[in-house]
Amino acid sequence: MNVVFMGTPEFAVPTLEKLTQFHHVAAAVTQPDKQKGRGKKLSFPPVKEAALQHGIPVLQPAKARDEQFIEDLEQLAPDVIVVVAYGQILPERILNIPKYGCINVHGSLLPKYRGAGPIQWAVLNGEKETGITTMYMEKGLDTGDMIDKAVIPLDQKETSGTLHDKLMKLGADLLLETLEKLETGRP
Repeated sequence: MNVVFMGTPEFAVPTLEKLTQFHHVAAAVTQPDKQKGRGKKLSFPPVKEAALQHGIPVLQPAKARDEQFIEDLEQLAPDVIVVVAYGQILPERILNIPKYGCINVHGSLLPKYRGAGPIQWAVLNGEKETGITTMYMEKGLDTGDMIDKAVIPLDQKETSGTLHDKLMKLGADLLLETLEKLETGRP
């Protein structure tokens, strides 16, 4: 499958790396580089670092609505766009580009904990279980139809840090299953 990957933080990196093992990743889209620290040194987002290590072209539009960026995506002709914690809401024109749609990997069992901070909310609210949901993206925030879910129990001493690490690996595995279902037409 020809894939465009969109993500920014460390949480997205395992999914990008898994994709490179089984699919052609035509480009990685991430947020622009930012200055960090006292020296204001330019810092790459984790997804950019991973993409460059794999020789994947990187796109970093300031806004996902940028006309040139959308045209660049259209030229890549992706079968699917995979989104993991990208950090911007995608315009409808982007959502309509790929044959199989835009698939989001979300760090909760939707519909619970839509939007930002789902991992932290699961821990703060003392949930007994949480997981990953893959879903079709629509214009709203986490409003598309769900495709797959993977559930894990929370340890009594779970922190948002330990849960983050578990879920980022679980998300990578679940996405591969989801893409296989889309390719083969299995529900």
